[in-house]
Amino acid sequence: MKAFNLRVYGLLINDAEEILLSDEQEYGMQFTKFPGGGLEYGEGLIDGLKREFVEECDVKIDVLSHYYTTDFFVKSAFNDSQIISIYYLVKNVTPLNLVFKTTPFDFDGEGDVLQAFRWKKLSELIDGDFTFPTDQYVAKLLINSI
Repeated sequence: MKAFNLRVYGLLINDAEEILLSDEQEYGMQFTKFPGGGLEYGEGLIDGLKREFVEECDVKIDVLSHYYTTDFFVKSAFNDSQIISIYYLVKNVTPLNLVFKTTPFDFDGEGDVLQAFRWKKLSELIDGDFTFPTDQYVAKLLINSI
């Protein structure tokens, strides 16, 4: 039996109508996605998303509403599992104290696992800003809603 990989992501939009993007380097490749990640065994979706934001962004969030759940087949780029991603609209309840970049993949330091964050104006967002098919689909949904 093939494995399922549950992923949970947050769509964080600031007052300037910009959305937070995460540029990452891991497994020998670079990719851009929405902040979030894998659900751990025993976690609920909301708890997993809140944990991911604390781990990645050192920020506490409130979940405002469900946005999208994968409704087509997506095979993982990293292993032989099927990806199911759940996206939520979120807002930060503590300040975002990150160094925001303006250029994709502008990492500080070196190593096998790197991450940098940047804001992208919703009005300038394109599905090509993202690496993975589900993020690209969610970007299209966002673009069509503005």
